[in-house]
Amino acid sequence: MKIISWNVNGIRAVERKGEIQNLIEKYNPDLLFLQEIKGTPDKFSAYLNAPEGYEAFYNPAEKAGYAGTGVWIKNEIRKYVDSVQTGFEGDPTANEGRVSHVILEKDDKIFDIFGIYFPNGGKSSEAWDGKLIFYANFSKKMDALREAGHLVLWGGDINCAHNEIDLSRPKENEGKIGFHPAERAWLDDRAANDWKDIWRVQNPTTEMYSWWDQKTKARERNIGWRIDAFWGESKIFAATKNIEYLTEHLGSDHCPMLIEVEF
Repeated sequence: MKIISWNVNGIRAVERKGEIQNLIEKYNPDLLFLQEIKGTPDKFSAYLNAPEGYEAFYNPAEKAGYAGTGVWIKNEIRKYVDSVQTGFEGDPTANEGRVSHVILEKDDKIFDIFGIYFPNGGKSSEAWDGKLIFYANFSKKMDALREAGHLVLWGGDINCAHNEIDLSRPKENEGKIGFHPAERAWLDDRAANDWKDIWRVQNPTTEMYSWWDQKTKARERNIGWRIDAFWGESKIFAATKNIEYLTEHLGSDHCPMLIEVEF
């Protein structure tokens, strides 16, 4: 199964540029998770609401032009889909549409896949507190699914660089939102509890970035942050055939990432 996650920074913009169409044509994913769709289906084109060969599900934010996620599911795998859900219990940002969740069933296996736009937390002390609550309750959800015997994969825009290798200028950004000790400690905790940042475990010394500041044209100089990732429990890690960042694919300030897993 081929899964792509992409923070599009506005789904209508990447459609106008032809980049979401190009992504589908080139990689033909079974699931396409989208973050920061920044809109509602009533404002989307016919293509975005009914992409050929897929069924599109969206979880928009209540606030216009902000956040939101979605997932496109290829018609051929609809027979394995138990449900498409949004949010999770205790999500303090439920009105921002940050979580799209697909549950697949095949041969008595249950596979939970989450595409997430994690909170940034930098706008206010309330937003920061909300981010920490999001972390805590999301951890409970993931751990409970794993303990129930489910296969679990979660990813998207994590909105945090875990270690110094994950951003170009760690010293300049130490302690700042996106590279804050509390954020990094949460990822440390996930790793300590046998959740694996799949690409990083496979590429422990490779510098790779997934987001670049557009205002400073940082992508041209590859001054970036690796804040998009797929994390999985051990069975998904073992079932991973390929994982890569599609750094040549343009259209957003983030690049897409692709994972192929046996299911």
